[in-house]
Amino acid sequence: MNLLLIDDDLLVTTALKTILETDPQLHVIGTGSSGEDAVRLYQKLHPDVLLMDIRMKEMNGLEASRLILKQDPEAKILLLTTFSDDDYIVKALRIGTRGYLLKQDYAHIIPAIQAVSIGQTVFGSEIMNRIPDLLGKKEGFCCEQYDISERELAIIQGVADGLSNREIAETLFLSEGTVRNYLSSILDKLNLRDRTQLAVFYLKQNSV
Repeated sequence: MNLLLIDDDLLVTTALKTILETDPQLHVIGTGSSGEDAVRLYQKLHPDVLLMDIRMKEMNGLEASRLILKQDPEAKILLLTTFSDDDYIVKALRIGTRGYLLKQDYAHIIPAIQAVSIGQTVFGSEIMNRIPDLLGKKEGFCCEQYDISERELAIIQGVADGLSNREIAETLFLSEGTVRNYLSSILDKLNLRDRTQLAVFYLKQNSV
């Protein structure tokens, strides 16, 4: 898997490159230190995943992500930062990046890259738990547009609130197996891969 690594701190770039290349399937094919580098190198190298810092001088990671995704909506961008900033998280969600992790979560970086590479959306648990409060409202989801029943909507809301299948089942007086079946049907209807994508999709629908 080919990776492009962008961070304005050379020490961080070097450390991340070393960590990533401990996995023989990961190859850092380019590095840069600015949002401008990210846009230019992405167009040149077409990496499988772009791993990028947010806070950089001139053009930051969010601005670079917006430009790259405008040119290539299928771009897989994983943002990595030392700052768990609420505004950054919301903007990253709305732009369409595939993930947002804190740099100190070193153990999760490689699994996150692997997940993003196959189309999943990844947010650290600390961040994921805050998304409902950050994006707020729950009235905007159009059930008719997506052929979602009231029961399915209740299950989606449970997922968005961070509940497990067991907790959703207990809340709705269903079995865990029934909840799993509903979730499988919901993911098919919305053309999504997993619970994280479902939660992000729902919360983005209700953040307008």
